[in-house]
Amino acid sequence: MKNVIIYTGPFCNYCDAAKRLLTRNNAPFKEIDIATVEGAMDEMIKKANGKRTIPQIFFGDEHIGGYDEVRALEKENKLQEILK
Repeated sequence: MKNVIIYTGPFCNYCDAAKRLLTRNNAPFKEIDIATVEGAMDEMIKKANGKRTIPQIFFGDEHIGGYDEVRALEKENKLQEILK
C-alpha cells in the first residue's frame, strides 16, 4: 500500500472528513498539521503546485487533491486500486 500523507489544519471539517474516509478504507496515513509543524505549509504549497487549501492529500509522490477528489475516487470504486 502506498504511503498516504494528509496536510491538515485546526477546525477543518474537510480534514476530519478526509481522515474518516481514509480510515474507513483501511488506508493508514501520516497527518501533518500545517498550524503546528514548522515549515509544513510551505512544503505543502510546493508539493501541491501552489494549492493553499487544506486538506491536501498525497498517495506516495502523487498529489491527489483534497477531500472532494478522494471522495470522488471512493464513489467511483477507484480508491483501493490507486492505494495499491
